Amino acid sequence: MNRFRNIPILVVGDLMVDRAFRGPAERISPEAPVPVVHVQDESWTPGGAGNVVNNLRVLGAHPSLVSIRGDDAMGEDVQMALQNLGVDVSGLITDAHRPTITKTRVFAGHQQVARFDLEKRGGLTDDVHAELQARIRELMPRQKAVIISDYGKGVITPLVIRTCLKEAHKRDIPVIVDPKIEHFFQYRGVDCITPNTKEAIEGMRSFAPRTEDDFVRLGERIMKRLRSRSLLITRGEKGMTLFEKDRKPDTIPALAQEVYDVTGAGDTVISAFTLSRAVGAPYPIAARIANVAASLVVAKVGTAVATRDELIARIRDL
Repeated sequence: MNRFRNIPILVVGDLMVDRAFRGPAERISPEAPVPVVHVQDESWTPGGAGNVVNNLRVLGAHPSLVSIRGDDAMGEDVQMALQNLGVDVSGLITDAHRPTITKTRVFAGHQQVARFDLEKRGGLTDDVHAELQARIRELMPRQKAVIISDYGKGVITPLVIRTCLKEAHKRDIPVIVDPKIEHFFQYRGVDCITPNTKEAIEGMRSFAPRTEDDFVRLGERIMKRLRSRSLLITRGEKGMTLFEKDRKPDTIPALAQEVYDVTGAGDTVISAFTLSRAVGAPYPIAARIANVAASLVVAKVGTAVATRDELIARIRDL
């Protein structure tokens, strides 16, 4: 993990802002059967692909982001915040036709009671689409790994995926994908794909596995269909299972004793896994480092990250 420092990682995906209002709820509204939250704290953090680069940065890497932001105050704020963190934002494109995607959560104590999203759905303009591909081609040569962070918000398209794979494969750069089911079969030939159980089932249009043997067969089908080098399925309280070609599945038990909030846990998993692979860790070691990192963030409320020092301390404790 000492080798994590300044490793260049390219993240291509949907930038968002995770905003939170927190406070006690001591009564029910007379207008509707909902709690009245007395807001005592308001905060926001980069979300989606922004949370991925944030996770990478606190682990010591030097990430670059290719994404889209709105031509608005929140877009300016999140770009400046990422830049101040040490993220290369030269691949961040301003799109005047859509707002910066913002997810706002309302918490009464530790309990989330509401969420509302600001976003514009629909395809990208041809100019923005072409600009995304140009930024990928420009930034790719100096990377050690690529993360595709697909939240289904418009940045990741079949053409963007093909551009990432083509440019990465030219240079033997590994591509790791946090998928959305809409593009599941577009990820053929990646180094690793990291769905949760629900995404794995829906991506393959499969029935939910009833037994562990059924689950293993599902993983093997994904590996065969996508021709990926590995597959890491996150399974909540069951931990995660790593599939590699010509190896038996490797199930890693969950470590979290208390789970407060799973928001952003997948971002932490793919960040720690990819960075470990980028410095040469074998798949099983990379998966175990990612598992420890996930155990740290789910014990925190809201979109959180696991710092390198926290991760090292937790591994030593274990």
